[in-house]
Amino acid sequence: MIELSEINKTLIYTTFLIMGAGLSIRVMLSLVKQRWVSTYHHTMSYMLLPVITFIITKVITGNIALSLGMIGALSIVRFRNPVKNPFELVIFFALITIGISMSVNIKFGILLVMIINFTIFASYIFEMIARKFDLHIFSLSFDEGNSVNVIEIQSNQEISSLHDSKFLLQYVSDKKSKEFHYRLASKSKVDIDNIRKLIDKNESVENIEIRLN
Repeated sequence: MIELSEINKTLIYTTFLIMGAGLSIRVMLSLVKQRWVSTYHHTMSYMLLPVITFIITKVITGNIALSLGMIGALSIVRFRNPVKNPFELVIFFALITIGISMSVNIKFGILLVMIINFTIFASYIFEMIARKFDLHIFSLSFDEGNSVNVIEIQSNQEISSLHDSKFLLQYVSDKKSKEFHYRLASKSKVDIDNIRKLIDKNESVENIEIRLN
């Protein structure tokens, strides 16, 4: 009974450690202003996915028949929720890997969590330093444009200066009707204001719409 009690305690401690590991990644992503991760569903996923993977790995360890049965059962599961970007998919894979590695050796899991958190934070600091020198290391994806400052421009001619802009998210043209639409986004309101000043004097511009976050 004493040995069983000690095993249960170790399992409980490890479970909470894994939940904390997943939560730490969620917190780190929030600190670097990745707003897509701040929902209730993402928070619960980050805490529970590593634990579920850990328990599954523990259950099927050393039992080939059970392992095959578990693989068959898991093959029925279908994740129909679309992944917004590759990074989100990588994080989910990392959470699963944390659960598996913790079941083998806790040190492996802790090391993986530290590497992930350090990489996320280091890339954010690097981007902040680059911005001070007016360097934009990372471009924005279309989905990220929903949470940043956006300027939409409609014109009757192509605007060559916008085609070369590093803030350009989307460009739609209809040369027959002479309609050209540009969508540009930036995390900085100053960048959006500079774009507006750049095209203010352009006579081909018919409409400008700005949405500040």
